[in-house]
Amino acid sequence: MTNTTITAARSGVPRDTILSGDCIEAMRGLPDASVDLVFADPPYNLQLKGTLHRPDNSLVDAVDDDWDSFSSFRAYDEFTSAWLAEARRVLKPNGALWVIGSYHNIFRVGAKLQDAGFWILNDVVWRKSNPMPNFRGKRLTNAHETMIWASRGEGSKYTFNYEALKALNEGTQMRSDWVLPICTGHERLKDAEGQKAHPTQKPESLLYRVMVGTTNAGDVVLDPFFGTGTTGAVAKALGRSWIGIEREESYRKIAEERISRVRRLEAGALAVTQSKRAAPRIPFGQLVERGLLRPGETLTSMSGQRAAKVRADGTLVADDMTGSIHQVGAALEGAPSCNGWTYWHFRKDGARVPIDVLRQQIISELGPRPN
Repeated sequence: MTNTTITAARSGVPRDTILSGDCIEAMRGLPDASVDLVFADPPYNLQLKGTLHRPDNSLVDAVDDDWDSFSSFRAYDEFTSAWLAEARRVLKPNGALWVIGSYHNIFRVGAKLQDAGFWILNDVVWRKSNPMPNFRGKRLTNAHETMIWASRGEGSKYTFNYEALKALNEGTQMRSDWVLPICTGHERLKDAEGQKAHPTQKPESLLYRVMVGTTNAGDVVLDPFFGTGTTGAVAKALGRSWIGIEREESYRKIAEERISRVRRLEAGALAVTQSKRAAPRIPFGQLVERGLLRPGETLTSMSGQRAAKVRADGTLVADDMTGSIHQVGAALEGAPSCNGWTYWHFRKDGARVPIDVLRQQIISELGPRPN
């Protein structure tokens, strides 16, 4: 991993690299349509006044850094419009963007995002299972942040691994409210003095869900507000390439060390559940062409009470009827329809095995479909 300046040439994409400097200038050095996903955690413009103390009078480590300070809402809006314009330029036509914020900024960012031409797909509420208490007792405890997921434009295609997120959620459709803890314990990075290395470090579980759900292995993920490198760490583990932009040297050093310790998962572990619509269509005749089943071979129903023979053209014949695996199965059962892939079985090692096993074998050999 190398540290690159904002003069990165547009002739190539600096993968797995932290670019130093202003995020807008650094993005201007990236090629058009060069990244698959942008995950942005911009300054929240918290407008904090004074210091904040706990009931025991200890000081709360709040966000009071210069990078979170803007002279006015107008200045923040201009900054937001500028970085969103560059983010949209570097996104591929089928790319998408996630941006996270609090009530201080997310509504302003959402408006500018729409002004820039993005198309909002979802707003996702990250509900913190262990939020910081409200020490002043003058407002509700702020227990969530909001993320906006948007495609590059209306009608744009985008990656959505619906079945993978459903599997991640124990077979239940993933909702737009995510209950995940904030960084604590071993995940919270500390500086040399034992203090928080970054005041708004995001949990890896949040980025994990975003990347599993909306990217594929090999995709390029850009984080223009890289901080201590959560995006890069998760991307590396999941077999995605990443580009980080960070102007603070102390954060870059922490991020580099952190990511260097991450081990990329084995290729076989990176596959996720695909929707049936995304799976390639395999005709039954292809099993015959490839010799997985031979003309004249007998197939039986799961019960063994029905039988049909395979013909050279990929149809079946049973008694006086011929047709596809679905048509013959339905006719034999007197049913309006039949899933022939699960209905018909062949013999393997003395056991009846559904022919769908052979179809899945071919699908796995083809690999994932391109976006």
